[in-house]
Amino acid sequence: MTRARDIVILGLSLSSSWGNGHATTFRALIRGLAASGHSVLFLERDVPWYASQRDLPSPDFCTLAYYNAIDAMIVAHGARLNEADAVIVGSYVPEGQELIDRLGRLRPRRLCFYDIDTPVTLACLEKGEEPYVARRQIPLFDIYFSFSGGGVLERLEHRYGARKALALYCSVDADRYVNTKEPLRWDLGYLGTYSADRQPTLERLLIEPARRLPDHRFVVAGPQYPREIEWPANVERIDHLPPSEHPSFYSRQRFTLNVTRADMVAAGWSPSVRLFEAGACAVPIISDDWRGLSDLLPDGKALVIARTSDDVVNALTKMDDEKRQRIGQAARREVLANHTGLARARQMTSALAMLDQDPPATMTTYPKFDSVRRM
Repeated sequence: MTRARDIVILGLSLSSSWGNGHATTFRALIRGLAASGHSVLFLERDVPWYASQRDLPSPDFCTLAYYNAIDAMIVAHGARLNEADAVIVGSYVPEGQELIDRLGRLRPRRLCFYDIDTPVTLACLEKGEEPYVARRQIPLFDIYFSFSGGGVLERLEHRYGARKALALYCSVDADRYVNTKEPLRWDLGYLGTYSADRQPTLERLLIEPARRLPDHRFVVAGPQYPREIEWPANVERIDHLPPSEHPSFYSRQRFTLNVTRADMVAAGWSPSVRLFEAGACAVPIISDDWRGLSDLLPDGKALVIARTSDDVVNALTKMDDEKRQRIGQAARREVLANHTGLARARQMTSALAMLDQDPPATMTTYPKFDSVRRM
C-alpha cells in the first residue's frame, strides 16, 4: 500500500449527477481513495445548472468546496494546492485553460489531468478546438490520466507530448451497486442522457425491438430527450434517476442496454460508467460493439454484443433464464475484481508513487515532442 496522500481535485461537478456522468465517476474514485486512507479536497465551480440540481451537496468521504471565480479560489485554497501531494484537474472544468495556467504558476508538487472525455478531447484538438485544455498544456502534466486506453495512450504521448499517459477508466462503488432482488418490471432498459450521436444506436437496439415486440416492456431513463421522439407505447420514459436509485432501476430489468458515444466507439477502450454499474448489479448487458469491449467483459460470457435489431430481439426472446443469469453473474465477478472505485484509487496512487523520484513538471519545462507527428 502506498503512503497516505493529500489530493486536490478540481472537477466539473461532484455535487450533482444531473446530466453529468463526471459526478458518479468522481464519487466512486474518491470513496475508494478515502477507504484507502487518503484525503481529498474537491473544488467545484458554483454554476447555476448544478447548484439547482444537487443530489450530494455535502459528501462524507471528502471535503467539497465551491468557488465562483478562479482568483478567489486561488486565494482561499492556495496553501492547500501548494502543499498537496497532487493537484488533479478534470476535463470540462469551466475556464479550464486559465485554471490550468494559474495552477501551473503555483508550482504544485504534482499537476495531473484526469480526462473523463478523452475521445471528445482528441476530436476537438484535431479540429483546432480547445474547450477546456489547450494542446500546449498537455506536456505540462506529470500524468495524463485518460478515460480511454489502448492506442489512445500512445497517441497522447507521441502526438500531443503527454509526459506519461495512463488509463484510468470509470469505476463503480461496489458497496452501493448490488442487485436489489426486486421483481422484474422491464425486459430491456437504458439509462443515459440524450445524445444526438447515440440516438441512432438507441433507435436500432431498443426502439425498433420495442416496435417488433409489443408484448415486451422497455424503459429509457435520462434527461434532455427531444419531445419529437416517437416512443412506442411499450417504452416507459423516466426523466431523471439519481445515482441512489440506479441499483433498483438495473435490478428490475431482464437485460440492460449499453450505448456508446460515437467518439468513444472510434477511439475504442472507452467503457462508460453505466457498463460497470449494471455489471455490479449482475444484470445481463446488451451492448453496442467497439474495440476493447471484450477485453473488459468477454462477449457471450459476461455480456452480449448486439450489432442489429435482430440481435436484441433474439436475446430477449430466445435466451433462457439460466444463461441470462450466468452472464450477469460473470459480469459482476469481473467488475468487482477490476473496476471498483477502490481498484481505481489504487491505480491512481500507485501511479503517483512511481513519480516520487522524478522531478515535477513546470510551466517553463516542456518535454520535446513532434507536434505534427501522425500515429
